[in-house]
Amino acid sequence: MIYSKKEVIQYVNEEDVKFIRLAFCDAFGNQKNISVMPDELERVFEDGAGIDASAILGFGGEVFSDLFLFPDPSTLVVLPWRPEHGRVVRMFCNIMHSNGKPFEADGRRILREAVKAAMSEGYTFQFGSELEFYLFHTDEEGKPTKIPYDNARYMDIAPMDKGENVRREICLTLERMGIKPESSHHEEGFGQNEIDFRFSDPLTAADNAITFVSVVRTIAARNGLCADFSPKPLEDNPGNGFHINLSVQSINAETDLFPYAIAGILNRVRDMTAFLNPREESYARLGTDKAPKYITWSPENRSQLIRIPAARGNYKRIELRSPDPCANPYLAFALIIYAALDGLKNKELPPAAVNENLYKSENTEDYASLPENLCEAKTAAKSSEFIENALPSRIVRTYCE
Repeated sequence: MIYSKKEVIQYVNEEDVKFIRLAFCDAFGNQKNISVMPDELERVFEDGAGIDASAILGFGGEVFSDLFLFPDPSTLVVLPWRPEHGRVVRMFCNIMHSNGKPFEADGRRILREAVKAAMSEGYTFQFGSELEFYLFHTDEEGKPTKIPYDNARYMDIAPMDKGENVRREICLTLERMGIKPESSHHEEGFGQNEIDFRFSDPLTAADNAITFVSVVRTIAARNGLCADFSPKPLEDNPGNGFHINLSVQSINAETDLFPYAIAGILNRVRDMTAFLNPREESYARLGTDKAPKYITWSPENRSQLIRIPAARGNYKRIELRSPDPCANPYLAFALIIYAALDGLKNKELPPAAVNENLYKSENTEDYASLPENLCEAKTAAKSSEFIENALPSRIVRTYCE
């Protein structure tokens, strides 16, 4: 259900809500929040809740550091793991300057602008996420270890798969929050898991990805475990991917848009990589265990950067396989939209599909590759006209300097 401001205030007053969490993300997509009491909610809707931006990664220094959170009532959800009596609810927020202007480094604003740009060109996008994570034991003091929760492998079942009940609890919690999981299973690494959810509009999909990470970490902790979303938690096991599925439709009923969108993404993916893979350890994952290295595409082939999964009708989609869970989904989705739009506008065509296993092939010298490390990725981003036009300079500096 999508609420208005009036309905949110009514809900809070009638449903025994005691705390309202106002959520937002820093420049790297790490969720932050402040809590307010019900008596403050009406004021916050009108005047915002002030935060010290100098303490938030990528939001600026001590000069002009005051920013204000304005809750988006359409994102209201109850946090199911909090008490039924004295409930806690959460809303994502839009971030504004004190003069009422939108904050340029607000990821939700950046993604909204990308969606508007697509609409103005006659296109709509849908996104779905596949996020992988590891479950590790904690020690006697509750601190994370690198000891996997189980020794199961891809799609194993209990009792080998010990994460089955944890995934079940995660899926049921997401469902209570209005997020519909599509499937869940054990992944290839020891203790590694994956939960996929249905496609939706870009902003909802990004909000859901942020919510998902928070839910997984919370449920893991409630079970005495630690959830690890880092790109390469264990050296001798597969890394964690953030596979991004997208589809594009034309308002003007154009057909066969996929080749142009694929070409747009392939032609700009090196420039985007610093934002899709923002940690040095991200590059230890690429090129191993089904994580791509070369800028290629193919139907169904999982060794490619882009693949077209086997599907019919509305479920036909493009899957970009290089991002990892440390990517800010708002920035990642915005960049993918802008890259696809450029491909669509310019009628760019992709190279021939590569129908071979690039992990074992000895004929890869003709294929362009993703950056080898974070420094190379930053250099590509800093010199990119595409990135300069797509993202605010504050965001580019934060990631590249």
